[in-house]
Amino acid sequence: MRITELFDNGEFVVTAEVGPPKGICVDHVVEEAKSYLSGITAVNVTDNQSSVMRMGSLPACIALKNAGLTPILQLTCRDRNRIALQSELLGAAMLGIDNILCLTGDHTKMGDHPGAKPVFDLDSVSLLHTVKQLESGVDLAGNPLVGEAPKFAKGAVVSPCSDSIDAQLAKMERKVMAGCDYFQTQAVFEPEKFIKFMEAAKQFGKPVQLGVIIPKSVGMCKFMNNNVAGVHVPDDMLEELRADKEKTKAGITGVEIAARIIKECKPYCQGVHIMALGWESKVPALLEKAGI
Repeated sequence: MRITELFDNGEFVVTAEVGPPKGICVDHVVEEAKSYLSGITAVNVTDNQSSVMRMGSLPACIALKNAGLTPILQLTCRDRNRIALQSELLGAAMLGIDNILCLTGDHTKMGDHPGAKPVFDLDSVSLLHTVKQLESGVDLAGNPLVGEAPKFAKGAVVSPCSDSIDAQLAKMERKVMAGCDYFQTQAVFEPEKFIKFMEAAKQFGKPVQLGVIIPKSVGMCKFMNNNVAGVHVPDDMLEELRADKEKTKAGITGVEIAARIIKECKPYCQGVHIMALGWESKVPALLEKAGI
């Protein structure tokens, strides 16, 4: 099932993401997804997130699909050239994976193999164009595909709370022109910025899912403020996390903050994307508190 069909039907699409293991046993990832994410629309599977080597996204997607979940294949340009990216896409289509999220990817110096050579033959925009080209029945070099062409719901990322809204809108426009069908946003902690961005982004006519992270601690939030572009956790939220350390440690405060953000932003978006970062068990409570 392509999630674009749900967007087209006016449904509010809820997704969450999981990370493949740093090993070959995927059972615990599948069991957690079945336990806590089976009630949502689809599950993103990260692709060596933060440049940390893990099992590939595609085999983990297949494991989730076999367990009855709808996976979204995340595909980054950091580790593959255009030949390998097209090959991965054809393989995904053959295996019935028809939802994708196209990403440029974090630089290798950020991860656990900082000496690895980054590829970046393509970026997220040119990867979207590549997918569109494959869907037309030819590869990026103009060579015809044999048999049926693949068809994907093509997603991309945008940062609505970045300091430069105009720059983000320009990036969004390039991705739409390259064939993007839907967007998932970087984590939002400033609803007023998100709402302002969405008013301007309506011109593109593409569904946007609000990106949400459940804040675990003050330290985590400070790290994001210092290291994650387009993300800023305001001081009042930091104080809320400081107020009751036991409540914060249990995840109650973080769920309350995330639910409040969803409620405020829900009228302005077409879905929500939850980046649980190991707190998948909190997702059902978050959705209940957010009224979804």
